[in-house]
Amino acid sequence: MHTIALTGVTVIDATGRPPRPDMTLLIRGQRIVALDRRACLPVPPGVKILDLPGKYVIPGLVDAHVHSIPSEQISPPLYLANGVTTVREMSGTPLLHRWRAQVERGELLGPRSIIAGHIIDGAPTIGDPALFVEVATETQARQAVRQAKEEGADFVKVYSRLSGDLHRAIADEARRQRIPFAGHCPDAVPLSSASAAGQLSIEHLYSTWYDTSTREQELRARIAELKIGRGDFVTWLREVHRLEWDSVTSYSPRKAAAVFATLSRNRTRVVPTLVVYGVLDRPDDVVLTDERLAYVPVSATEGWRWALDNIIKAGRTPEETAQRRALLDRRLDFVGELDRAGVPVLAGTDAGDLPFVIPGFSLHDELASLVRAGLSPMRALQAATIEPARMFGLADSLGTVEPGKIADLVVLDADPLADIRNTTRIHTVLVRGRCISPEQRARMLADVASAAAAEPTEPNPAGR
Repeated sequence: MHTIALTGVTVIDATGRPPRPDMTLLIRGQRIVALDRRACLPVPPGVKILDLPGKYVIPGLVDAHVHSIPSEQISPPLYLANGVTTVREMSGTPLLHRWRAQVERGELLGPRSIIAGHIIDGAPTIGDPALFVEVATETQARQAVRQAKEEGADFVKVYSRLSGDLHRAIADEARRQRIPFAGHCPDAVPLSSASAAGQLSIEHLYSTWYDTSTREQELRARIAELKIGRGDFVTWLREVHRLEWDSVTSYSPRKAAAVFATLSRNRTRVVPTLVVYGVLDRPDDVVLTDERLAYVPVSATEGWRWALDNIIKAGRTPEETAQRRALLDRRLDFVGELDRAGVPVLAGTDAGDLPFVIPGFSLHDELASLVRAGLSPMRALQAATIEPARMFGLADSLGTVEPGKIADLVVLDADPLADIRNTTRIHTVLVRGRCISPEQRARMLADVASAAAAEPTEPNPAGR
């Protein structure tokens, strides 16, 4: 069993404790076995030493909401090169389960993964009918939960067009089957009701506003009248954005405090995916020449450009454009209030599904957005480390830098607590105790760029 010592590093362990300078970490196999001041922890003979003075060590990062690009040459190495050692896949496919088995056997170098079942939506679904599970009755809803468990899913994902009755049936069956459920807050379900039903996490900020509005009754009547065609996600998105604007302009701090208290009490996590709204709310700010696009399949970037012009920007009036720009600021304020109210906020990106949200890289953008929202750099780090580990039930082995934990670590060239953007200054990554050196990391990125240039892969159709 190999043993590695990292010496002279400053450890930011993500527990909330202050940074500890001049430390030695001793890693044996996959685990951290010792951590102490360098002067107090001599390195045994024969141990490989990485002397890293001036470097900072944080836990491996978690992207709690992804839809991986279905390419073994792109997604797994792109996450690891960016220090993302764990991902939560929000729609399950046989390919993802195969990757996970290969990673666990040591045949594929990639992040550990938590995988959803097929996405469960009401009928008609606004997703792809060939990929989503449509349910119209309680019997169908319960069967969809059982099917997800039978297929090896780690959790059930719910979607936006479920009725309140079907959401309750899914919640009840999930309890019976002892499988968590997470996903969108359905349009017809109040946020506090989703929390009370035991929904593990709320993805994105859709439908999170309505029960914080003084106009809630009117808004819910409008929601009940919505008629969205099968597979018509675009129309749904436009209608929801109109409702969102009317919600935020009638926002009640008193009502919001009561909702947030429910979420905090129930430990309902919110994964706001602020980088998603950077694209949806302010598409004119998207950098079309972002050099990180070199790591995305050419066919995907071409599709992203088309979607930006023909779906996201199409038909917007100057008034709507101004409203949407203002709406992003409201979202940031909302996320800051969630954190201050004790609601667990997690870092997730929707990478692989939304245009110009780039796997691996975009998690660092999300951390910066969380700090813009009012989280401290430490809280932003915790949103991508210990908080998702707690949600996954893996806090005994992941999420902090402590003896006994799995050695998923990121070594940085600069202090992320001084500037959260320093999480991008990656020197070395360790995953399950395996060291990815700066040279190997550079080769990984070069290989991803080569694969992306030649890869005919389309964006993951199972997304959202």
